[in-house]
Amino acid sequence: MNSTDFVWVSVATLLVLMMVAPGLALFYGGLVRGKNVLSVSTQVLTTFSLAVVIWFAYGYSFAFTEGNAVIGGWSKLFFAGMLDLSSDSFEVAGSIPEISFAAFQATFAGITCALIVGGFADRVRFGAVILFTAIWMTFSYLPVAHMVWSPGGWLFERGALDFAGGTVVHINAGMAALVAAWYTGRRLEYGREALRPHNLPMTMTGAALLWVGWFGFNAGSALGANMQAALAFLNTLIAAAGGILAWLLVERLVKGKASLLGAASGAVAGLVGITPAAGLVGPFGALVIGLLTAAACVWGVNGLRHMLKVDDALDVFGIHGVGGIVGALLTGIFNAQLLGGPGLASFSEVPYQLWIQAEGVLITMVWSGVVALGACIAVHETIGWRVSKDEESTGLDITSHGESAYSL
Repeated sequence: MNSTDFVWVSVATLLVLMMVAPGLALFYGGLVRGKNVLSVSTQVLTTFSLAVVIWFAYGYSFAFTEGNAVIGGWSKLFFAGMLDLSSDSFEVAGSIPEISFAAFQATFAGITCALIVGGFADRVRFGAVILFTAIWMTFSYLPVAHMVWSPGGWLFERGALDFAGGTVVHINAGMAALVAAWYTGRRLEYGREALRPHNLPMTMTGAALLWVGWFGFNAGSALGANMQAALAFLNTLIAAAGGILAWLLVERLVKGKASLLGAASGAVAGLVGITPAAGLVGPFGALVIGLLTAAACVWGVNGLRHMLKVDDALDVFGIHGVGGIVGALLTGIFNAQLLGGPGLASFSEVPYQLWIQAEGVLITMVWSGVVALGACIAVHETIGWRVSKDEESTGLDITSHGESAYSL
């Protein structure tokens, strides 16, 4: 075991935790209306916590142990065999204890599940969100993580590149949010009145915490204090900065004004785009990925949403889905050494790698979408899915949790 690597991965785990609480909770909380800020924050925190418990019980085993091309095995349920409390003997994954790797990956599972709640914010029962999360994580997140990241997994063996979660986290969550939002239907006031964010400084604070935490998300995926972590760290900084500038430029050209919400969204878009590529491309590639991903996400939030006619309340698919797709595909291009990447030796290999990346994108989208639809139907038929019109009109803070964020 390398102590320096262990410390860095531990710090990276804490940074990813910060991305969820307070980062994502504040980011989402500021975007909804004041009557639902506590509801969406509670959903973020609870789905993350549920995912961590599932990860400990069986998730890690199904994702990262030997099984078949789609799912792992049962050998490490409840982290069996990974820690002998009676001695100083630990199984080691690379240069860190395996339990440290498992804890780091637990935060990835947790934030993926938490991202989804933004798609159907303001209108789904709290219990339904919890049950949906348990079903979706079991049948979508775990198989996709195994297929992409585990030796023997379908897409891993095909050579798909995903350094820190473009497919496993962002496309997976984005597609689930889109399907769940479609199944749920539109918010009562959607299309009849402007559903503006109630607290943009809160959203900006959340975005800033997400950016800081993302250094752990991406650079931590090198699983050590090494040159690849340094590259991923630099690329995370560059891509987010490029994403902010690109979003603001497009917004200025299209709408005539550059907004704070646009800047925050651009940062997240750039970070989403660089996630699959962080340790696999050079800084030039990171800048281009940040710029192009943010520009694509502007269209995803404004154009694609209206084309699909789906009320994806907090634009989970528009940013994480679209951004994940663009980032995953561009990883296959900028991994080439000719473009500054550390991977493909010949540019003639790029078309094949691009095809493999496209396979990963399509398989993840179909898999996640089908599971999300099945989970929505199962929850609806058992405990009910959507709150009543009166409850939605009053706000979920009061009707679901019996508390209010503000005393007015």
